Amino acid sequence: MSTTTVESKHSAALDAAETGDAHLITVTLRVRRFNPEVSDQVVWVDYEMQMDPKERVLDALHKIKWELDGTLTFRRSCAHGICGSDAMRINGRNRLACKTLLKDINPEKPITVEPIKGLTVLKDLVVDMEPFFQAFRDVMPFLVTKGNEPTRERLQSAEDRARFDDTTKCILCAACTSSCPVFWNDGQYFGPAAIVNAHRFIFDSRDEAGEQRLEILNDRDGVWRCRTTFNCTDACPRGIEVTKAIQEVKRALLTRRF
Repeated sequence: MSTTTVESKHSAALDAAETGDAHLITVTLRVRRFNPEVSDQVVWVDYEMQMDPKERVLDALHKIKWELDGTLTFRRSCAHGICGSDAMRINGRNRLACKTLLKDINPEKPITVEPIKGLTVLKDLVVDMEPFFQAFRDVMPFLVTKGNEPTRERLQSAEDRARFDDTTKCILCAACTSSCPVFWNDGQYFGPAAIVNAHRFIFDSRDEAGEQRLEILNDRDGVWRCRTTFNCTDACPRGIEVTKAIQEVKRALLTRRF
C-alpha cells in the first residue's frame, strides 16, 4: 500500500471521528437494474455509501433513492416487517429489506439486491404481483358460513384457535412462493402462500367451506405440485412452518378430516 493511500485513509478516519461518524462503514450495494422504457437489457450497478452497520438494507436503498440515484425503483410501505411489500433477493436469499441488518449479511463484500424470482419484473426491484394475488383470491381466503347471521360473535375455543394459529401470520410478502422451484418453472402453480392462506380457513372450526377449498387445491396446479424442498419455510420472514401446513392440507385431502 502506498504512503499516499495510508495517509488518505488516516485522514478519512480522523474526519469521521471529528464528525461523530466513526461507527460508519463503507457498504457497496450491487443492485440489479431494469427499465423497459430505456432498454430490454439488465444491468448491475454498484452503489458505495457510508452506513451504520446496524441499519437495514431498506435504509441503504433509501439512501440510494434519496441521495445517489432517484431513478431506483422498489416497493416499501410500513418498514417494520408487517406489510410485506419490500420482499426481495438479498445475497441470493428472499428476505424483507426492512428486517435485514447490514451487519448480518457480510457488508465487507458487495451486497447483491435483486427482485424476487418467478414473477415478471416491471422495473428494477418491482415485480408484477397480480398472479400471486390471483392465486390468493382463488382459494377463498375468507370465512364462509351458512344460515342466518348470528346475534352474537361466533365463539371458538382456545384449542380450536390454536389449530391454525401459525398460518394466520402470513403477510402476503410472496417470499415463500417466489422461493419455490416449482413456481419458478410453472407460474400456474398456486404456490405456498395461497396454500397457507387456504389452510388458515380449512382448519378454522367456524368455517364451512373446507371441502370446497380442498377441491380447489386438488387441481393439477394445486397442492400436489409441492416437492417438499423446504425453501418456502426457510424463506418465510414470519417463521411460519409453510411446508408443514402444505403437508397438513395434503393429509386432509386424503382423509377428508380437518
